[in-house]
Amino acid sequence: MSYFVHESSYLDDNVSIGEGTKIWHFCHVHKGAQIGEKCSLGQNVNVSNNVKIGNGVKIQNNVSVYEGIELEDYVFCGPSMVFTNDLTPRSKYPKGSAGYKRTLVKYGASIGANATIVCGNTIGEWAMIASGAVVTKDVPAYALMAGVPAKQIGWVCECGVPLKDNLKCSECKREYAIENNGLKEK
Repeated sequence: MSYFVHESSYLDDNVSIGEGTKIWHFCHVHKGAQIGEKCSLGQNVNVSNNVKIGNGVKIQNNVSVYEGIELEDYVFCGPSMVFTNDLTPRSKYPKGSAGYKRTLVKYGASIGANATIVCGNTIGEWAMIASGAVVTKDVPAYALMAGVPAKQIGWVCECGVPLKDNLKCSECKREYAIENNGLKEK
């Protein structure tokens, strides 16, 4: 086996797990889930049916990745952050997977601890969602989002440093330009 699964975790049949991935205590990976290479799933992570998770993704403790969610490569999900997949849930009137709204978290994006991502939205490449924020709309690439509901409070470099007005990183020296409501590296 080219990946690690703690003995307290459970994998359903028909799951795909990439080389070098580590699945820690009390996790459950449901049927049809695809998890890429070199991922880390912390304690008590639930990956629902047919979820697709890219390579190098880190999901911290107590996160549920519900059906309809896709995490591209190198996404970071902080402890106890929340995804949703139904805008109008009712216990008495379940919709099933046909009623789930798709959520896409693009390459390199980070979601802070206890943040909530309302379904049906896309989080752009390298965006950073602050701890406790509630995302209710699409997030541009490299956007720094905070608050309830989350609002853009700035831009962030690929390396994670908030950018000043000149859009040049003080740490790694990358430079950016605003393009199509997001940033693009020069």
